[in-house]
Amino acid sequence: MKIYTVGGAVRDAMLGLAVKDRDYVVVGETPETMVALGYTPVGKDFPVFLHPHTHEEYALARTERKTAPGYKGFVFHAAGDVTLEQDLARRDLTINAIARADDGTLVDPYGGCADLSRKLFRHVSEAFAEDPVRILRVARFAARFSDFSVAPETNLLMQHMVATGEVDALVPERVWQELARGLMEQQPSRMLQVLRDCDALARLLPEVDGDGPVMAMLDHAAQQGLTLPVRVAVLLHDPVGGDAATRMQRVDAVAARLKMPGECRDLAVMVARDGAGVVAAPGWSADAIVGLIERCDGLRKPQRFGDMLSAVRCIVEGGSAYSGHVFAPAALLVTALEAARGVPAGEIAAALGARPQAIAQAIRIARIEAVARSIGAISRIAAAPQQDN
Repeated sequence: MKIYTVGGAVRDAMLGLAVKDRDYVVVGETPETMVALGYTPVGKDFPVFLHPHTHEEYALARTERKTAPGYKGFVFHAAGDVTLEQDLARRDLTINAIARADDGTLVDPYGGCADLSRKLFRHVSEAFAEDPVRILRVARFAARFSDFSVAPETNLLMQHMVATGEVDALVPERVWQELARGLMEQQPSRMLQVLRDCDALARLLPEVDGDGPVMAMLDHAAQQGLTLPVRVAVLLHDPVGGDAATRMQRVDAVAARLKMPGECRDLAVMVARDGAGVVAAPGWSADAIVGLIERCDGLRKPQRFGDMLSAVRCIVEGGSAYSGHVFAPAALLVTALEAARGVPAGEIAAALGARPQAIAQAIRIARIEAVARSIGAISRIAAAPQQDN
């Protein structure tokens, strides 16, 4: 049995990066011999086996042939006569088509080592065009390896895939999966730029300008290590503006088309609806601020309220480097939220007895008063003369 480590594990090790997952290819064996050796079969579309002791995945070397449009229209052939070079030939990029033997020897039939040195994303063969997911993968790799560039011939091939409609066969779930992973990389704007350069962005995410101010805002969110819902809210921010209803409809349309998780959709809608209110909050009354908190369900979900403030901050600051200075609207609203949540609702309810309407009104009045006091305290601190040390 000949076993090789392949793909991202080899690439990342050569780049000096931490290796998280390892992929193994087995050459010269059949499904029957793998089972006889104690491996457990788990693959449905092609033979993948779990090691009897480590439980890591081992795949038989295989070839593939496209039989239908899209990324599922493939027939796989895995047998003892499939060579390592044939297996590597079906991979997307040359930097992912390097194998390492047990003794450390590298097998690099397609120039992946040279492309790593040149920091270049280059397709292995014309078979790249058979799988539209590869466009998304290249774009995601660009967000992770932000100093790499796409080879001109690979970009032309991706443009051809878009022009011939191959990219239209992508299902929403897979598009979202790759976009979400790319958004969580160190420079997500690169993913969108690559998609724009091959004309795929206009087909997959036409609501986003891959060369506009949102790109800097998105990278700003990544630099601060913010969550996926925050980055999605920043991505779907409409720099042109419009009324709140229009902004919310825009977000809803994208979320529905890509089948986004509810937490991402909800935060993006909240930012579209109330982002302008967050910025204006320092000039609002305590009553209006409590209304904003209630509308955003901040009393029950303070973490999400904080995420909204983070998204708005990224949008307001544009792409400027985070300097650690206080974002006044967020500071005020965080203090107001703490004051509102500190109101003893249970005690008020107990004192008023079985009068639901009176209870709700009394609790809200108490929250407005608490917020007013917190705003007053902030105002006094801001107005106090600064003394030299």
